[in-house]
Amino acid sequence: MKKVLETIAKNIVDNPKEVRVKAKEDGQAVILELSVADEDMGKVIGKRGRVAKAIRTIITASAIKANKKVTVEIVD
Repeated sequence: MKKVLETIAKNIVDNPKEVRVKAKEDGQAVILELSVADEDMGKVIGKRGRVAKAIRTIITASAIKANKKVTVEIVD
């Protein structure tokens, strides 16, 4: 799931080298922290958070297959 999130983010932003994903596992739960360049933050969030919601939906769907609960956090 970390790799999926990283791939999606790198294809959206202008500075793919600045994309960082950290994974924190806590039993069945996983928190993925997505960090991008400041100028790309708007592209990752999108209008009214639509892009961020779509990213979370894709990651959640892939997490269901792995029988895990995943939370995606976008951090600066």
